[in-house]
Amino acid sequence: MSTSPSVTALWAAFAEARPDLVGPDTTYSAWHFCDNEADADELVELVLAGVKRATAGLLWSYEAEGEDVPRPGDLSVVTEWSGRARCVIRATAVEVVPFGEVTAEFAAVEGEGDGSLDYWRRAHEAAFTRELAGSGHTLSAESLVVCERFEVVFEA
Repeated sequence: MSTSPSVTALWAAFAEARPDLVGPDTTYSAWHFCDNEADADELVELVLAGVKRATAGLLWSYEAEGEDVPRPGDLSVVTEWSGRARCVIRATAVEVVPFGEVTAEFAAVEGEGDGSLDYWRRAHEAAFTRELAGSGHTLSAESLVVCERFEVVFEA
């Protein structure tokens, strides 16, 4: 978990503003979208604009990094590429589906590009292929994808 001053300050402000969501044992993760600065910063802006309300990642990556798959209710601080905290999101639904079975409705909720399933598949195929490079794994229609829907519960 990032402990940058920006993340710490945003979490403290969130905890004060939303005591209904934060207790003494509440945990969170802090992260940015994507694997490059331009996309990471664009995607957090889409979240703040209310366009992006979902995200997707390879199950393989969660397993390889020893991270838990998100669960409904999980809280995350979303940052820019630089680490500047921008908002807190709460997972509302999570399902693991094969890449080839991600739906047009999910692609639209993810809100990237033109919102189409075709765009979603092209963009995620490219990103997931980069992610798998050098791992000995390849992306296929059967590759499992963690599809997380979320809501913004606090903005910086």
